[in-house]
Amino acid sequence: MRDATPGGGSDAVPLDSPDTPDTPGAIDAHDPPGPADMADPATAVVDDRGVVTGWSAGAERLLGYPCREAIGTPVSRLVASDGLAAPAGCPTTALFRHRDGRSLPLWVRAYPSVDGAGRAQRLLVVTPPESPEPPRPHEATGAEAFAQCRVALMVYDSALRAVRASAGAVRELGLREERMLGRRVTDILPASLCHRVEDGMVRVLTTGEPEEFRLRGRVRPDGPERVWSVTVSPLVTPAGRVRHVEVSALDVSEQYLARERLALLNDISTRVGSTLDVMRTAQEMADVTVERLADFISIDLLDSLYRGVEPKPSGTGPVPLRRAAQQSVLPGVPESVTEPGEVDDYPAYTPPVRALATGRSSLHNSGDEAIRDWALADPGRSGVVRRFGIHSVMVVPLRARGITLGVAVLVRHRRAEPFTHDDLLLAEEIAARAAVAVDNARRYTLERDTALALQRSLLPNRLSVQDAVEAAHRYLPARTRAGPGGDWFDVIPLSGARVALVAGDVVGHGLRASATMGRLRTAVRTLADVELPADELLTHLDDLTLLAAQEEGTAEHEAGDAPGIDLVATCLYVVYDPVSRRCTAASAGHPPPVVVGPDGPADFLDVPPGPPLGAGGLPFEIVERELPAGSLLALYTDGLVQNATHDLAGGLARLRRALDRAAARPLEELCDELLRTLLPPLPEDDVALVVARTRALDANQVATWDLPPDPARVADARAQVLEQLEAWHLTDVAFAAELVVSELVTNAIRYGQPPVQLRLIRGATLICEVSDRSGTAPHMRRARTYDEGGRGLLLVAQVARRWGTRHQADGKTIWAEIELPAPDR
Repeated sequence: MRDATPGGGSDAVPLDSPDTPDTPGAIDAHDPPGPADMADPATAVVDDRGVVTGWSAGAERLLGYPCREAIGTPVSRLVASDGLAAPAGCPTTALFRHRDGRSLPLWVRAYPSVDGAGRAQRLLVVTPPESPEPPRPHEATGAEAFAQCRVALMVYDSALRAVRASAGAVRELGLREERMLGRRVTDILPASLCHRVEDGMVRVLTTGEPEEFRLRGRVRPDGPERVWSVTVSPLVTPAGRVRHVEVSALDVSEQYLARERLALLNDISTRVGSTLDVMRTAQEMADVTVERLADFISIDLLDSLYRGVEPKPSGTGPVPLRRAAQQSVLPGVPESVTEPGEVDDYPAYTPPVRALATGRSSLHNSGDEAIRDWALADPGRSGVVRRFGIHSVMVVPLRARGITLGVAVLVRHRRAEPFTHDDLLLAEEIAARAAVAVDNARRYTLERDTALALQRSLLPNRLSVQDAVEAAHRYLPARTRAGPGGDWFDVIPLSGARVALVAGDVVGHGLRASATMGRLRTAVRTLADVELPADELLTHLDDLTLLAAQEEGTAEHEAGDAPGIDLVATCLYVVYDPVSRRCTAASAGHPPPVVVGPDGPADFLDVPPGPPLGAGGLPFEIVERELPAGSLLALYTDGLVQNATHDLAGGLARLRRALDRAAARPLEELCDELLRTLLPPLPEDDVALVVARTRALDANQVATWDLPPDPARVADARAQVLEQLEAWHLTDVAFAAELVVSELVTNAIRYGQPPVQLRLIRGATLICEVSDRSGTAPHMRRARTYDEGGRGLLLVAQVARRWGTRHQADGKTIWAEIELPAPDR
């Protein structure tokens, strides 16, 4: 090698020059240790300024730079990364620049030295990576660390073939490393796992971005099912190329199962008990639990629970259990031997009955004596156990608030792992939470049925026979947790062939609202019976509501309870007279009735909106309107027109459109269509509906006479009545009618004030009415033995079906109804 003196540098010394002096404490360039002993090594000398002063033929072949170019060049131009700062003699990796532009990762050792002038320099010995450095004494190499790694770790090349496997991978896969090398994932893992891993490896080789995902399954056919957190990472060369991928798998089964159990419990809390229906609540528990914990589950409840009785398991003998719910991982639930709703008697020695009696859960396998005895006593169950290969069973009682409600049986047949003690604890927690929901549903159902039975007992079962209208009605209780409300309706026959139509609504739901509704309905009937006008009737009803609210408040205060909400209700009272065809209405905060003429259209009766009942101190007003025969009247509560789908105004508009030109339709059909059209599938409020078609009494069904106030004309009145009855072919009731007319006319002439009027109305009954201007009403009294009078009204009460007094602004009317004989068939 020629001497070369780079500008500003020291004299260049060829690596094969014999002129390098020996220096104590330094390494001779001609006899370097380690790689310098190899034939034709790649070596270079760098002075203290970082300039290359020596370059061997091996360095020229390795990096492509001839000696004349390398000498005098700063070493920083040849080395792409700072790999020369390692301690003297320690091997390290540095990235060198080849003359053709490539970057080469090379092993390099730096040895300190001095030149002929005594200046410091370094001797660099460079070897390719294919010539691995021998391990330093007492230090573990990377290969050893990889081989002994307890984590399942493997390295794959770009052809997706294994090149390394850690001790952890050998242990988990059950294969020696030699058997795995050169094989693909598909040759090592089960098909259910390998495709996802291999797909991830392909993506990482393409993108260079690491991926992480979860795998669940068995890595060995004879191994347990595990959950793995798999990470696929790229292994990048110094040049930035991805030539290999590293696949590591960490067993996270315990953490995964813990999160899965928490998620299952959370789903039980949020998804079970959403409907407050016993059967549906049990089915929700079965739907959430199956597949995530069991392959099949059945839930049986004590049969007494469905009868509204607090359930108590029998101490001895078979226990009847009703199947409330069941679910399976198999379509059609083929494992079941009992259908939902059916009752099955369980022998006293079976695990479900023992769980009911003791309140303790139990874990079994198919070989347990208890399971064998149960299967032998029931051939159907024995066949199911054999056919589906049931191998693990849990029996868990459902208990809430100290009451045993039923039992859940969970089995496994498709999943190979048997139930564990942890699974039993989880099932007990699920059963405890579900049992509370089932008990809530049971108690709600019992209270709702009680309130509904009370409400239906307070509502009319059938409408009374009368002549004024043809009527149909519907009552639909709310399907919410609040229970039925206080909606009511009524059709009340009045004197003079008239009828009162009533619709009302007590604010609130539950037993309190139902009981209040019953009180108000009874009060309306009582006030209607004394023939009060509509506005006066509502005034008295308002006073009664205020009094009831005060009594409830006093009772709650004495009991120490917090005072409840104010008692508020609405009411619509409509009276229709078929003789005059006049309709009178008054409202206490209730939606107005719909009126439809015989030829339409539908419209709302303009009733002055009075205050709700319970407000107190405000008057009510009435409105009158004449209705043609065949007109339609519709009374309803706000639940029909106001719900989640539309507000009150929108509901009223829809109701009017539905009733437009509907006067001639059958009433029963019309009621069904209104409910179907206006209500959502699950109404949130009660609905009461009364639809009535008006009738009119012809002139030949009514006879009226004005009588002079002369007792001698009573005989003439009797004669006129008998003549009219002859014309109506009602001679069978002539005696009773003659007696009634005689007594009522005599009392009006003797004790009343003129003018006196007699009216007969022929309808479903014969109605006799006598009116005068006096406001004093007669009273029936007990006559003494020798009294000459006082027996008239007693006789009237004996021959008439009913009688009474009707007051009006200009006097009173005494009336009596006489039963007509049934027509010949």
